[in-house]
Amino acid sequence: MTELVEHGQLFIGGELVDPLGKDVIEVVSPHTGEVFARVPHAAPADVDRAVAVARKAFDEGPWPRMTLDERIAVVERIKDGVGARHDEIARVISSENGTPYTASVMVQALSSMMVWDAAITTARGFTYEEARDGALGRILVRREPVGVVAAVVPWNVPQFTAAAKLAPALLAGCPVILKTSPEAPLDAYVLAEIAKEAGLPEGVLSILSADREVSEYLVAHPGVDKVSFTGSVAAGKRVMEVCARNLTRVTLELGGKSAAVILPDADLAGAVAGIVPFAWMINGQACVAQTRILLPRSRYDEFADAFAAAASALKVGDPMDPETELGPLVAERQQRRSLDYIRIGQEEGAKILAGGGRPAGLDQGWYVEPTLFGSVDNSMRIAREEIFGPVICLLPYGDEDEAVRIADDSDYGLSGSVWTADVERGIDVARRVRTGTYSVNAFSLDMLGPFGGYKNSGLGREFGPEGYGEYFEHKMIHLPPGYEPATDGGGA
Repeated sequence: MTELVEHGQLFIGGELVDPLGKDVIEVVSPHTGEVFARVPHAAPADVDRAVAVARKAFDEGPWPRMTLDERIAVVERIKDGVGARHDEIARVISSENGTPYTASVMVQALSSMMVWDAAITTARGFTYEEARDGALGRILVRREPVGVVAAVVPWNVPQFTAAAKLAPALLAGCPVILKTSPEAPLDAYVLAEIAKEAGLPEGVLSILSADREVSEYLVAHPGVDKVSFTGSVAAGKRVMEVCARNLTRVTLELGGKSAAVILPDADLAGAVAGIVPFAWMINGQACVAQTRILLPRSRYDEFADAFAAAASALKVGDPMDPETELGPLVAERQQRRSLDYIRIGQEEGAKILAGGGRPAGLDQGWYVEPTLFGSVDNSMRIAREEIFGPVICLLPYGDEDEAVRIADDSDYGLSGSVWTADVERGIDVARRVRTGTYSVNAFSLDMLGPFGGYKNSGLGREFGPEGYGEYFEHKMIHLPPGYEPATDGGGA
């Protein structure tokens, strides 16, 4: 039994303080199934404290009144701190959610640093004020920070999603209350130390861990001006309902059932090697994962055999082992959910080509084999519902039009990819599929472009000027005739 990790305080307004409640979150190792850490469970009174100091920081404090360059200097120190401690962050997250350590270094840690860096680049190039010719004369259009932000992040990529919300909010001049998940609260303590050392003013950042009840209390708080949420569709709909009471601004990044379309001329080895890591990424627990793989009937068997061989070859085991490619799911409920869907897929008539159960020799922890279903019809539940586990579907199609129809025949629209020897043809497919992020002969998520979903995959965008703009209100100022303003490049 490893030594228990214990944090006895909450990070509120830039300081570690004693919690006002007595409840504790027990963090369970997905590898062993044993409790290995404890942190305080924030109470509604702790939320009130965090909102109060954030409100004061926004209404009276220096942060939103600094110049953009002054805020960038602090945020750059946070970015550098994440970079300097990336190995520690990777190891902590692997212990929390089971991401294989080797993948965790890039997906969980270094990619978070890239988010901070890209946000700085975006902020430097953003237009904060501009003069325009209006219908009735000259006008000044001004973008001002939206106010106090509640940022709610999931357990699968906690640092990445935290950075996606914190970086633009802070650069815009907004104080933030970061609400972490009960499954993965530990890495946020590293972030708190980094933020404090970077010199954030009092009240600008609080970090709380709590369950749904207290999270809803935060989202519903009248002192919050904007909510940025990443999580399930069901939870996102509830967040939207709660935000509607106060007309709180809201951004939702939700689920996905993304399709990788392999065209008949695609290179087999290249497509399989390119798709497999992003089908089973984070042990299948990624909203952007390529969980539906569409194969031309003319080449179905050869591609199915190659994907089955690749899935069977994935090394499953201890997430801290550098050779592990697929670790455990985050919790027993997620393991049970995946196994239930494997049973449902078989009952629906789909054929298991690889995996299908618990890995041999891994009797403790929340492990499920990388599982590949063939002979899947898009009407099946395993093809329509987000499993959030290592279960992938192969779907045959006839021509390109049918492939696009199948890709679009989903309640989701978050990600996708196309694989072909003809790049122009691939770009044409990318233009036709109704999804927020698409790649040709690759899988990529660029932090300088907009990320978000169509349909049930969410509202609003993160990253790039589109995502940065979500943290601003827009003001129009009518100017007197003959007056030409000096626009503000980005201060208060």
